[in-house]
Amino acid sequence: MKHLNLVDCNIQFEGIQRLGPGLYKCQDLRLSDNDLGDSGVKLVSAALGNPECKIQELKLKRVGLTDTGAEDLVSALSTYPSLTLLGLGWNSLTDQSVPALRHLILSHPSLKRIRLYGNQFSWTAMQELRSLQERRTGLRVIL
Repeated sequence: MKHLNLVDCNIQFEGIQRLGPGLYKCQDLRLSDNDLGDSGVKLVSAALGNPECKIQELKLKRVGLTDTGAEDLVSALSTYPSLTLLGLGWNSLTDQSVPALRHLILSHPSLKRIRLYGNQFSWTAMQELRSLQERRTGLRVIL
């Protein structure tokens, strides 16, 4: 399965739970505009831990992700080297998640784009995150 587009289909946690065992097979996984919350994103994070995971683009815009869920996701991504695009726009991320995101941006070798617009970052945090793209050639931090 190359693409799985479940944008705005009201899938929620229970649907992700049923799909969970097969999510790792997708290269482009789009789950934006669904009420997954941290628990649903945690199931997606589990897919990233599968040694046969193929996910390269993960879009989680407006899914109800908080700082706690973002830290769990970043932790899962630290062992998964193939992600090239991560979309986390319009969630409830604050300055509390900046250290984890900073670590991800600086240490994830294949990440080319990370979308963080529409979150609740302070101006200082946005400047810090934006400045990280200067430290990695080919990386875009979109705020």
